[in-house]
Amino acid sequence: MLRTVRHIITKEFKQIFRNKTMVGLIFGMPVIQLLIFSYTANFEVKEINIFIENRDNSPTSVEFIHKIEASKFFTLTNVATYKDGLKLMEHNDIDVILSIPQNFGKNINLGKPTNIAVVTDAINGVKAGIIQNYLQNVVLRFSKEKITSKVKLRKMPGIEINSHNWYNPTLDYKVFMVPGILVMLITMTSLFLSAMNIVREKEIGTIEQLNVTPIRKWEFILGKLMPFVLLGIAEFTLGLLIAFFWFRTPIEGSIVMLYLFTIVYLVLVLGIGTFISTITETQQQAMFIAWFFSVIFILMSGLFTPIESMPVWAQRIADFNPIKYYIDVIRLVMLKGSTFVNVSKQFTIIVIYAIVLNVLAILNYRKTSG
Repeated sequence: MLRTVRHIITKEFKQIFRNKTMVGLIFGMPVIQLLIFSYTANFEVKEINIFIENRDNSPTSVEFIHKIEASKFFTLTNVATYKDGLKLMEHNDIDVILSIPQNFGKNINLGKPTNIAVVTDAINGVKAGIIQNYLQNVVLRFSKEKITSKVKLRKMPGIEINSHNWYNPTLDYKVFMVPGILVMLITMTSLFLSAMNIVREKEIGTIEQLNVTPIRKWEFILGKLMPFVLLGIAEFTLGLLIAFFWFRTPIEGSIVMLYLFTIVYLVLVLGIGTFISTITETQQQAMFIAWFFSVIFILMSGLFTPIESMPVWAQRIADFNPIKYYIDVIRLVMLKGSTFVNVSKQFTIIVIYAIVLNVLAILNYRKTSG
């Protein structure tokens, strides 16, 4: 039995490494994508064009404007009037308009409440929300500084907020995104390669030769999957090294547990790809079906949009998405140092999916090719 599987594995490795383009796609493409996506796929907003209408012109209001201008997020845009600012916003040249009222400085110095008006271009709702949060943080810091310097806090009631950012003190978005993007790349590479595996044998006509040999169906499937499991582990190792040494992504949890989950997850994804390969007749068909499922899996995995923000019906569909659970595991183990007990639910679900999908692949291959 093991000898038969070993021969199939050897054949697969020879077939893979004979194609130099395939080797480049397996190792080169994911590395390049990991480096590019980790820098570009983030929700941090910079170079925010802001127009500030200063109707107060007091030293305090000027100081407040300097605080905003000193922020790394805002770029001050000078226009003549408020109406001119609105026109520029219509042409997407200004992202936000802030209006400082009269007596702003006087009210601040006397400890009286004062209001500022903010108009945000909310075509992109996510970006608008982030801009408003940035402005709110600047306002809160400025207010705290002025209260501390002008008024004795012991004579005034107030609330002081002490913020602490756990697991990501610098709020570096790459810390959150790199593990998720690594999962996405491993998923896509493994899914596409396995989806085209058996169907490639059909196209070149070697599947009939294999079918007449005394090889059990499950031995054939196992021999087909093992090379891609090993290649997936090598790809994961390469991505993990880039994440740790290049992006400085912490690995707080057990590396052994990361590999354990990765092996089980690879078996799951390869089972999906193999099942697709058994129901298609050409590599083009397999590619289209694999692409269809990979896009749905990725968009509904919580990688880019929190699952909690999705509609209830979408959350229920996401519960059947294997990528969701693997992303959870990788982020929890790498960033929070979670133990097996913390991720046992995700592990159980992935194992069940892996068994079911591979059994389906074996049964379907037996049905169509036996």
